[in-house]
Amino acid sequence: MSNHILRCITCKKEFDPKPGLYYCVDCGYIMGTLEVIYDYESIKKESAVKEKKFDKKASMYQFDFLLPAKLKSQLDEYVGGTPLYKFDLLGIKDVLIKYDGSNPSSSYKDRASSIAINRALEEGNDTIFCASTGNAASSLAVLNAHTEMKTSIFVPAAIPAGKLAQLEISGAEVFAVEGTYDEVYDLSLELGLKKGWYCRHAAINPYLLEGKKTGAFEIIIQNDFNIPDYILVGVGDGTVISSLYKGFWEFKEIGLTDKIPKIIGVQAEGIPAIKKVFDKGKPYSTISIHGKTIADSISVGKPRDVIKACTYIDASGGFYITLTDEEILDSITELGKLTGIFAEPAGAVPYGGLKKLIYEEKISKTDTVCLVITGNGLKDIKAVEGVIRTETISTKDLEKRFK
Repeated sequence: MSNHILRCITCKKEFDPKPGLYYCVDCGYIMGTLEVIYDYESIKKESAVKEKKFDKKASMYQFDFLLPAKLKSQLDEYVGGTPLYKFDLLGIKDVLIKYDGSNPSSSYKDRASSIAINRALEEGNDTIFCASTGNAASSLAVLNAHTEMKTSIFVPAAIPAGKLAQLEISGAEVFAVEGTYDEVYDLSLELGLKKGWYCRHAAINPYLLEGKKTGAFEIIIQNDFNIPDYILVGVGDGTVISSLYKGFWEFKEIGLTDKIPKIIGVQAEGIPAIKKVFDKGKPYSTISIHGKTIADSISVGKPRDVIKACTYIDASGGFYITLTDEEILDSITELGKLTGIFAEPAGAVPYGGLKKLIYEEKISKTDTVCLVITGNGLKDIKAVEGVIRTETISTKDLEKRFK
């Protein structure tokens, strides 16, 4: 028997889980994204919950009582359990940095891919697919390489070379399509569902958010159950930011905490789709805009998880801000120089967002803050080529310089 039900974010209709059910058929695949709802009263009786007994370094599957899939793949024990650093930054003491660049594919997306693979295996699928600007695709390819399921990936042709390399090396079938992420996404969804493949689209498949929410669980236990005042994270499709809220909400719901932080989404100024919907106010609706940014992982003009991303962030008391590409590049280099963390553009935007909010006096130096860094900078070297200024020097000139 399943340990959960599915509920439409818009009309609140409830569904029993079954293969192929990804969204509310009445509300559609964007307005009708589904929430995974558990029996929280029963979960309160779990020994780990009653005793607050968790391991700060264990994989995300230590939270299996709040997950829709159990440990099945041999790589699962390495997904999650990523470090939570503390640095004095921008005048704030002990800024927390949740760094998911240490996951197997160097991305936060591994949390979702692991759940997708296990659900697909449980249902007996032979192929799993997704569309991606790079991270979700490379995550799926890396984590699924050792299983018997095939991996079919649809990406924009402009995908960064580092991410494409991960796909090719992991043996995925890659379709590099001329077009935007949004165009590739819609095409892949049509083809994949027609073929009956398992869908690893995070905003369509409700179970993938469940893997991503474990980042919030880990922030809580790694910070000794002290909840930050603010969480900042980069936002594209909206699933990561939605998952963080759900994670904090669920730990509060089962009595482990008594607070949900204000969650702030940071978007690129060149393509701020979710911010536009949020700022317009309720009732939230779908949107499709055109734009571009160097932060390819958050370059989304037609966000599929927009309803949750607005509803949940409003419930947290949070909001959305934007950064220019210049501010994003500055964030990468400043974060690296101050902490040694090399983040990809979308991963560095929380730092730039914090800097901006301190300047605007919306966050004070006495607030507690956590930045969620979602991806390793080595995945997108091209984005920072303009700031790499090391010059070649001859041995003779080097000797002269050090005389």
